[in-house]
Amino acid sequence: MFGLPLGLFIEGAVAILMALTIGYCVLLNQRLKRLHQDKDAMRQMVADLVSATNLANQAIKELKSTAVEADLALTSRLEEAERFGVELANHVTAGTVLMERIAKITSVARHSQAIEPVEPPNKVQNALQQLSERVRSRGVAA
Repeated sequence: MFGLPLGLFIEGAVAILMALTIGYCVLLNQRLKRLHQDKDAMRQMVADLVSATNLANQAIKELKSTAVEADLALTSRLEEAERFGVELANHVTAGTVLMERIAKITSVARHSQAIEPVEPPNKVQNALQQLSERVRSRGVAA
């Protein structure tokens, strides 16, 4: 009596374990499918990352070349500005010297005008004065 039910019990236990094993295999299969899907997504992500890295490298190269061009342009403009600064300083110096000369000339001219004697009135003025005196003297005599 004990032989049969023990065999049946063992057979039932093996059947339950087999059912659990099959269920676990189904669960593992689903997880493996998701892992493969994640693997494909990961591949796509890595490919996108590589593409973004390549774009970033290209942008960095372009930025470097732009920076070099800007540096060259700025250097040439600074050199030109320095030349203009020197030229402007020379013009200012020359202008200052010229202004000093003009100031000396005008001071000498003013000084010489103050020393010169007053010119006698011209002949026309003398004649007019004499005429007016005669008119007055005739009016007094009449």
